[in-house]
Amino acid sequence: MLAPTSWASTPNAAIPTATPENPYGLGALWAQGDAVAKITLLILVIMSMGSWFVIVTKYIEQSKLLKLAAASQDSLRQASSVRQAADALDATSPFRFIAEKGLEGAAQHPGLHNTVDFNAWVVMSLQRAMSTVQSRLQDGLAVLATVGSTAPFVGLFGTVWGIYHALVKIGMSGQASIDKVAGPVGEALIMTAIGLAVAVPAVLGYNWLVRRNKAVMEEVNAFGADVHAALLASAQR
Repeated sequence: MLAPTSWASTPNAAIPTATPENPYGLGALWAQGDAVAKITLLILVIMSMGSWFVIVTKYIEQSKLLKLAAASQDSLRQASSVRQAADALDATSPFRFIAEKGLEGAAQHPGLHNTVDFNAWVVMSLQRAMSTVQSRLQDGLAVLATVGSTAPFVGLFGTVWGIYHALVKIGMSGQASIDKVAGPVGEALIMTAIGLAVAVPAVLGYNWLVRRNKAVMEEVNAFGADVHAALLASAQR
């Protein structure tokens, strides 16, 4: 009588094999790199953190300004005077700053500046205020432009430095086999990849924020034109 077949003890059963750990990578680069390589890597990390911080904070600031633009237009339409519209706006709003500067310019005109046309004087006051708002909107964009233009070169410097030291070690060991060359050179090339990974978001973020700044400035210019028209109408009464 035949014994029952044991399916659990087949000799050809698949035995899971552990995936070999990659001896070359970012961890090896940090562990085996010298002070220059580590400083270069830290600079790239700081540049990446700085660019992302600027992108997030500027996006929040621009979104807030676009909401304030809608509120300021509603306030100016519903108010009976520019003074009343300005008082209804938030104290930190740039639109209130523009309205206050327009009112200040209109109040100063009858005195020392009476020889200047009222229209021209109010326009100059509003233009100075809007230029101040525009310059504040540009804050932080220089960081993105700097990171986007210099990060690839910082990464390239790290690559050149790493390849130099890799070749020196290979030459001192006297072994030029593929396993001795590919690892150190591959680790050095990681620096270039990191540099590009830092630069690309910075460039894209810069272009994106510049376009959003233009949309904000369109709202600022529209509000300044409305304030100008309201101040001229008040002066002609």
